Amino acid sequence: MRFAAGLWIDHRRAVVVTISDKGEETRTFLSNVEKHIQRAAGSRHGGPFESQAVPADDSQQRMYTGELNRYYDEVAAHVRDAEAVLIFGPGEAKGELKKRIERVPGRGRSVEVETTDKMTEPEIRAKVRSRFTESG
Repeated sequence: MRFAAGLWIDHRRAVVVTISDKGEETRTFLSNVEKHIQRAAGSRHGGPFESQAVPADDSQQRMYTGELNRYYDEVAAHVRDAEAVLIFGPGEAKGELKKRIERVPGRGRSVEVETTDKMTEPEIRAKVRSRFTESG
């Protein structure tokens, strides 16, 4: 296999391991996604300017979605030329990234998804290496 990629991803961080004829490379991508801003519990209102202190839910959601889209685009661009991609991690980010990768036309690329817990960078590298070097 000329070029394969495996990556662990959640909404805050992605660790991408690429394996090619040139060797192995690991790169980490960080998203700029912030937790949603919430009003303080128990407060009725923050005074006459409270609505200006916390963004409206729809604008807050647009900002969150925009940051995620930029993050996914950056990660997807790094694995764009891979013949096989393994995406793993907790939560929904792996499925969202898979959809984004599959939308880009390309040669017969295989994209697999697995659910895993949090992993250290050495564990991620070992998982990708074992997947692609034994079948390669």
